[in-house]
Amino acid sequence: MITKIPDTFTVRQLTLDDAEKVYQLVAASEMHWTGKVRITLKALQVLLASPDADLASGGWLVLNQEGQAIGFAMMEHVQHARNIVRCIVHPQYLDHGIGELLLEKAEQWARQQIPLAAPDVRVTLRGYCDNQNPAWEALLKRHDFQPIRNFWDMGIELLTAPTAPQWPEYIRIIHPTTDMLYAVYETDEEIFRDHWGFMHQPFEQWQYWAVQQDTFDPSLWFLAMDGDEIAGISLCANEEQGGWVHVLGVRRPWRRQGLALALLQHSFSEFFRRDIHTVSLSVDAQSLTGATRLYERAGMHVVKRATQYEKELRVGREPGIQTLSE
Repeated sequence: MITKIPDTFTVRQLTLDDAEKVYQLVAASEMHWTGKVRITLKALQVLLASPDADLASGGWLVLNQEGQAIGFAMMEHVQHARNIVRCIVHPQYLDHGIGELLLEKAEQWARQQIPLAAPDVRVTLRGYCDNQNPAWEALLKRHDFQPIRNFWDMGIELLTAPTAPQWPEYIRIIHPTTDMLYAVYETDEEIFRDHWGFMHQPFEQWQYWAVQQDTFDPSLWFLAMDGDEIAGISLCANEEQGGWVHVLGVRRPWRRQGLALALLQHSFSEFFRRDIHTVSLSVDAQSLTGATRLYERAGMHVVKRATQYEKELRVGREPGIQTLSE
């Protein structure tokens, strides 16, 4: 059964043309719950147009009588097995059943993915919840979602010049050329095989998120080279909210030699040189590789906490990495 909402509200398909309306909705929600607006219109446009999204069958917009967006949800999936819902309800309309309606539609959509997933894998529906948004957390719990993982945004204020990196003697740092992008992608995939929940991402999807954005700047991509091999990477960008380390990692043969810390400090130094003094990143709070300890040693601290919730739709083999031994 689908929840009824007031007849004065309209529910329709979400489209790319709705980006401005959705931005105003998300901005109102962020300001209400966190006191600041982190998202940008451009970032939202990128999200709506992503190859992971399915707006045609899995995107919904709720409008009030004035045509203002008061709720939206969109669906993404990884191999049809891991289905992700993104959902926002305007803080002034939390008691009108909009969240219930959208989450019910999301689950219906996710259940339609079950026959498309590999027959032996576990199929789930997941929702990501900023811990400062108790309304979304409560809604997920009412619909039998369980918390499965914690994530942090960590940041640092570079008030003085960062500590100079200490490089292993065999390492040199370069920026990638266009013909190296696939090698960087392969390195990224190899590194993240040691991260909880990892599932293979096609090159085209990686390229969309990593390269085809306005903030892509290869001069902020640092490759640690050992001869002709990429030993580690730090892929950064200058975002509107400051510097961002999107990917930091070292391949297994080069770990435990101080390379990850050196790459992070090198990234900090470049941001500082460019007069960018706030640098952030996102991390699995229970990182299998101990990444949080590395970031703390580098002087970073937790600035935002979030929890991933999950509802199991079909029992089966877990499709994502769970331990370092896998």
